[in-house]
Amino acid sequence: MNDETDQNLPPVDVAMIDIKQILSMIPHRYPFLLVDRLTDVRKDHSATGIKNVSVNEPFFQGHFPGHPVMPGVLIVESMAQTAAGLVIATLGPEAGIPIVYFMSIDGAKFRKPVTPGDQLRITVTKEKRRGQIWKFLCIARVDSVTVAEATITAMIMDEVKPV
Repeated sequence: MNDETDQNLPPVDVAMIDIKQILSMIPHRYPFLLVDRLTDVRKDHSATGIKNVSVNEPFFQGHFPGHPVMPGVLIVESMAQTAAGLVIATLGPEAGIPIVYFMSIDGAKFRKPVTPGDQLRITVTKEKRRGQIWKFLCIARVDSVTVAEATITAMIMDEVKPV
């Protein structure tokens, strides 16, 4: 982003949400927890998710042997988990741990492969909210280069109860 665009953003509410906090916010767990940290959280507006891509990820065993590439669907899932973190940060602790369900994924584009050693930085920006329905513009970057983008719509449901 350029400086002019940055001046139009609301102030950062939370500079960083670490993995311990993420685990208390969303129900995902290994091997399906695909965001390591949230930064620059602007409640009810935007957040950046960070996913450190490691060769030890279980999906690399089969996607693809000898040429590891992070599956596009998992990049989209990283986007969704970042969006869920933004929703929970916006709603606050009094909301408990609601579950955020995908409703639609539109305009998904994958521009460059994501490989071990990359740091995926996912910016999610709320486009609109109507009741329990939220819509986000998501852009994933590696080294400031866009690698994927999508528009995600999600529905917020009641708190998740431990099994």
